[in-house]
Amino acid sequence: MSRSIKPLKLSGVIGDVLDLFTPTIKMNVLYERNIEVNNGFELLPSTLVSPPQVDVLDGNQRTYFTLIMTDPDAPSPSDPVGREYLHWIVTDIPGTLSNSSGREIVSYENPRPMVGIHRYVLALFEQNGKGTVDPPPSRHHFNTREFADSNELGLPVAAVYFNAQRETAARRR
Repeated sequence: MSRSIKPLKLSGVIGDVLDLFTPTIKMNVLYERNIEVNNGFELLPSTLVSPPQVDVLDGNQRTYFTLIMTDPDAPSPSDPVGREYLHWIVTDIPGTLSNSSGREIVSYENPRPMVGIHRYVLALFEQNGKGTVDPPPSRHHFNTREFADSNELGLPVAAVYFNAQRETAARRR
């Protein structure tokens, strides 16, 4: 099993959100203050207010990608009846560039977990062409697999997840 896939499988991201896939593209995710997203790291919600910069490091500029960010643990990891909650979709990201070159079809909503430790998944999919992805009807009860299927995106080409939980005043210091 690939090292980049193992944490996704152990955390249940592969299973709850994504099917098993082989990463073919390198993706870097960086929040403000140079906070890099790595599988399983815990990030403070107060540092996640603005959307991250997501760089697609492989591919070519004739290839377009869709980035999806969801919370599979909504509203609570012990009772995820809101699985998945959609936080963000950017489409038409040219290969070798960042999400800032893409088209945001669902605006970024920063993570605000209320109960427990939530996983936040960023998955990158290769599109069939520019302008081929339609926005979903709702953020609530989003399903990454169904969305990818209905937009003919196939399996992801890259993915990463991080954890976040509600901050207390002491943790914000």
